[in-house]
Amino acid sequence: MEFLKLIDSNGFEIGISMLLANWMAQMYKAIAYAIKNRVFNYSILFSTGRMPSSHSSTVMAMASSVGIINGWNSSLFAVSCCIAGIVMYDAAGVRQAASKQARVLNKLIKELISEGHTLKKIHLKQFLGHTPMEVVVGALLGIGVSFGLHLAINYFG
Repeated sequence: MEFLKLIDSNGFEIGISMLLANWMAQMYKAIAYAIKNRVFNYSILFSTGRMPSSHSSTVMAMASSVGIINGWNSSLFAVSCCIAGIVMYDAAGVRQAASKQARVLNKLIKELISEGHTLKKIHLKQFLGHTPMEVVVGALLGIGVSFGLHLAINYFG
């Protein structure tokens, strides 16, 4: 458990918590995709959208770690919660709406532009946002990671 001794700094613990939560969410997406499609797609590790929300897991890991380290009624925790709320609202609201618009536009482009047309066919990225459930699961993952890491550092490190 020598590695845990390296994470003894509060800021470092917050950063590792965020990275670990993000990595776990992205790995889950890649593994779930590989199981469903029987092929591992490395680009999923760096993509947006799908279950769980890595944005939500990252910011909730940050907010939870700040709360654990600085106190649940500290101003730093309040600011962290505000940032987390904005990011999660954006993931489930604005970016989800952009995903829906991309699907509609892609369908329109496919139907309106004929094969012999000189206009360049483009395909908009459709996996941008998250459903509310994807955001909640990502948030719970982030909370779990921050508590688990703190427990590992303080009781096993």
